[in-house]
Amino acid sequence: MKAHLLDQAVARYILDHSTAPDPLLDDLARETAETTGSSAGMQISADQGRFLTMITQLTAPSVAVEVGTFTGYSSLCIARGLTGGHLYCFDVSEEWTSIARRHWEKAGVAHRVTLTLGPAVETLAAFDQRIDLAFLDADKPNYPAYYELLMDRLRPGGLLMVDNTLWRGRVADPSDHDAATVVMREFNDLVREDPRVTLVILPIADGLTMVRKNP
Repeated sequence: MKAHLLDQAVARYILDHSTAPDPLLDDLARETAETTGSSAGMQISADQGRFLTMITQLTAPSVAVEVGTFTGYSSLCIARGLTGGHLYCFDVSEEWTSIARRHWEKAGVAHRVTLTLGPAVETLAAFDQRIDLAFLDADKPNYPAYYELLMDRLRPGGLLMVDNTLWRGRVADPSDHDAATVVMREFNDLVREDPRVTLVILPIADGLTMVRKNP
């Protein structure tokens, strides 16, 4: 449970009163924990997964993009929400995304997903389609670069979701000068000052910023 910003009893209540993940998502979460060790915390939470599916269903994107696939939990949730669109995933790890590929196949959504391996700063630069919906959950120092690449391709009215933007609440502590905290705080300031967008930060899990590109 990644509800760092909520009272744990409230967080548990929210999970208990939300649609639970199915056995396939549970199996993926379990395999991720067993296979990736201390890196398993990079996987999104179950409530985030449900949220991603619902947002995808509501926006009905033709082209969705994910930067940072890891073992595939978020991409599986997005792919399940598609109604005729396609998801393009960008990651650097063949090892971790091999787990994602297997679970896309098990879920019957592999035909909706295209995975590109390599540094996303380079592979995204070569992506030439107009994006309707994007999810960013990759290496934090490159967030500004990924943001610009995605914004250049996001259609007017399109939606970008950015994970970990509250950074366990540390971004709100001006005395916290840890490098990772500073990176996220500066990124949040960057997006806030961008005249191209309207945004809101939701206290889901570790913070999820919803960025709509203005028409």
